[in-house]
Amino acid sequence: MCLAIPAQIIEILEHEQAIVDMGGVRKPISTALLDEVAVGDYVIVHVGFALSRLDPEEAAETLKLFAELAEAINDEISG
Repeated sequence: MCLAIPAQIIEILEHEQAIVDMGGVRKPISTALLDEVAVGDYVIVHVGFALSRLDPEEAAETLKLFAELAEAINDEISG
């Protein structure tokens, strides 16, 4: 199973690189697969590569679903 995660670009670096925020975790990624990105864009990230840009509303909905899933898992673990 593969998992691609929405992330927001917070800094553009040299050589087709950027820093993204994934729910408070900041990580460098490659933007080489995209024509153009800007600070504030949401992208889908898989294995360190931005695969596509994502509409902000769609990103918010996906992140909300991930948060609900995490909460359900935590509730299950807690008993």
